[in-house]
Amino acid sequence: MDANKQFETYVADNIRRIGTDRDFIGLSNIWVRESIRHNYAQNFTWLGRPVIQVPQDVYAIQELIWRVKPDLIVETGIAHGGSLVLSASMLALLDYCDAVAAGQALDPLQSPRKVLGIDIDIRPHNRAAIDAHPLAHKIETLQGSSISPDIVATVKARAAQAQRILVFLDSNHTHDHVLAELEAYAPLTSEDSYCVVWDTGVEDLPEGFCRDRPWDKGNNPKTAVWEYLRLLRGEGRQAADGKVLNFEIDKTLEHKIAITASPDGFLRRVPA
Repeated sequence: MDANKQFETYVADNIRRIGTDRDFIGLSNIWVRESIRHNYAQNFTWLGRPVIQVPQDVYAIQELIWRVKPDLIVETGIAHGGSLVLSASMLALLDYCDAVAAGQALDPLQSPRKVLGIDIDIRPHNRAAIDAHPLAHKIETLQGSSISPDIVATVKARAAQAQRILVFLDSNHTHDHVLAELEAYAPLTSEDSYCVVWDTGVEDLPEGFCRDRPWDKGNNPKTAVWEYLRLLRGEGRQAADGKVLNFEIDKTLEHKIAITASPDGFLRRVPA
């Protein structure tokens, strides 16, 4: 067997065994819960901007963008802008690799690859920092509710210009809001790409753990994901490309990183 394939098989077996190790997964869940008490995910930056992600989830983002090679990433929830900068930096690396492969000089300002961020409140200091970032030319922003009809229409019009789309949902974490975001943006996801719903792990926390937040056990991104998948199976939905929309939860990616804020949140679009 080819040495690279042999190592891939070895890693695949590692991941499979993690997925069957209830003690290890249980320890990971406890670790995630306790890390929240210390606001651990808020300790990190990406190229200078607070990213507010568990580091293992950042690794998942890197693997997804490299695998999908999107020309548009749609992100709801901007906060400090670190996630936008992370996506923009990966898109810039894709541009660089394409230029090397083609033997061409790279003009970074001419690339069509962009990340589109939507947030109901882009605070002035965050907007100023995003605009001043060296990767700002790869970032587009919209201010408004991610589920308002005008914002949804604008995003769909922008998505119609793209070839490969990856979606990250990370704004208001209530069930109804995330379900509305899934209805609006999941159909934009390209085949073999992903719609990632962040912070589904709220469902696995003790009731009342998210103090001063409108989301809680039974009312959160994971319950919205489960409801949306049930609707897809029962009622069906059409993707933006006209095909029947179908997603599966990528447990392999989840077990690979082992520690995530988003169990059941990595939705891979697969053929119906």
